Amino acid sequence: MATEILTGTSRITLVNVFPTNPEQFDELFKLLGAQTEKVVELPGCISANVHVSRDKERIVNYAQWESMDAFQAMLTHPVLSITRAEIEALSKPDVHIYDVVATYEGPAA
Repeated sequence: MATEILTGTSRITLVNVFPTNPEQFDELFKLLGAQTEKVVELPGCISANVHVSRDKERIVNYAQWESMDAFQAMLTHPVLSITRAEIEALSKPDVHIYDVVATYEGPAA
């Protein structure tokens, strides 16, 4: 299923912001990519998107889940535990769950 930013659904949106620095960026990006490839295969995952700041000081993961239950199940999935520990050794993510409450489109939409 493709990323669609929609209001009025039971979907949840996870936004992880990973502070980093140019020296650790490549390693953190590689680990996040490996983890994300595993996560998108889990039941209830709709999509995951990775955004990189141009100064290589932040990596943002924007992921959508069908429900809070599906998200919670991912957190305890054993296939992710090693990668998560490696990531957290490089960066302390700022993690929050969101609901989409409004969308706006510009003329290029």
